[in-house]
Amino acid sequence: MKLAGLKSLESAHDDSIWTATWVPATESRPHPLLLTGSLDESVRLWSTGGATADNVVLERTNTGHSLGVVSVAAHPSGVIAASAALDSFVRVFDVDTNNTIASLESPPSESWQLQFHPKGTMLAVAGGSSTSVKLWDTATWQLVTSLQIPRPESTKPTDKIATKKFVLSVAWSPDGRRLACGSMDGTISVFDVARSKFLHHLEGHLMPVRSLVYSPIDPRVLFSGSDDGHIHMYDAEGKSLIGSMSGHSSWVLSVDASPDGAAIASGSSDKTVKLWDLSMRAAIQSMTNHGDMVWGVAFRPPGGTGVRFGRLASVSDDKSISLYDYS
Repeated sequence: MKLAGLKSLESAHDDSIWTATWVPATESRPHPLLLTGSLDESVRLWSTGGATADNVVLERTNTGHSLGVVSVAAHPSGVIAASAALDSFVRVFDVDTNNTIASLESPPSESWQLQFHPKGTMLAVAGGSSTSVKLWDTATWQLVTSLQIPRPESTKPTDKIATKKFVLSVAWSPDGRRLACGSMDGTISVFDVARSKFLHHLEGHLMPVRSLVYSPIDPRVLFSGSDDGHIHMYDAEGKSLIGSMSGHSSWVLSVDASPDGAAIASGSSDKTVKLWDLSMRAAIQSMTNHGDMVWGVAFRPPGGTGVRFGRLASVSDDKSISLYDYS
């Protein structure tokens, strides 16, 4: 696999872009859309397919948050999406009409990274200093459960512990049976979702884990990106560190796995996007399109009419979106 720089769109938002994901194609919309969220308090939808295959065309700007948007997620049906912001609200909306479907809040919990269950039945929201992950039912938009990260047995509840276990990131296993979350202290917690049961911690990082993604082809394998500059590959069931990959000169802010599971991409505060070959466990390419910290990388999901190439998107503090094709 090799990335080819396709297109960069400058000033895609009015402020830093902190998050991006792809909205799957639907019967009425034959191409995936790119969804971005920014500190300018808006969420934007972009077309990159069909007649605009080599361009990034703004389809819609969604407002509704009163502070910057820190995470966006798309339902696997491609019909609805959600955004989380520093105002602690999660807004769920119809992708095609922008109608608000639900506004979710769970005081005193903040809302950080969020992700839909692979079958779309639940929405997981990282709860920040609540040291928990909230699971919402996508049929009723009621809170199903709150998965609490256990405190070390030797400690008393203090603000310091809450700060260390501050939950930043979440990821579902591809079979939907496990949920992993990354914390400020570098630990990763793994839960059995059906039983709402904490299973174990994955250790190895020494600084905040801002991004997690499971392998799309192996529900045991989990990738993590951390402020310590490393990308880890875990056997999330066996609690073991399979490998550690380094190459960024600063924080790793985002990781995503290619649809075929053969590679991962990462974005960093060193301003680069790197592509990693998992058979070699090494970076095989470094892209320098951005002029500031790269907060989000996202592989386009398979599917859509006339799609000939794979595609990766990246977003940055420099307010730009970059697209890369690969085959």
